[in-house]
Amino acid sequence: HVRLVQSGGGSVQASGSLKLSCTVSGYCSGDRSWYREAPGKEREFVSIILSDGTTTYADNVKGRFTISQDKNTVYLQMNSLKLEDTAMYYCKQRCVVGGGFDNYWGQGTQVTVSS
Repeated sequence: HVRLVQSGGGSVQASGSLKLSCTVSGYCSGDRSWYREAPGKEREFVSIILSDGTTTYADNVKGRFTISQDKNTVYLQMNSLKLEDTAMYYCKQRCVVGGGFDNYWGQGTQVTVSS
């Protein structure tokens, strides 16, 4: 059984930094990613890290956010935060299962950026 537990987040002033963590328990092979959901908006992709370490970022966070991972945890370092980064952030683990995939989500963590 795969379980994702998030930590980090909170409130910060604009231009500040925060780091999110997401610890994965249970065996799973696959990529890890971060999404966010702002009030009244759909959940949007933030960043992904593949099993080989390749990373991709949404244009609106490129150069400010950094995704990384170790064996069991994926991180999102967020620098130069902007008001529009305020959202609930979710990590996702995609697990290779047979010929397809299963997706598992963390519980979400709130990031609030103020002026």
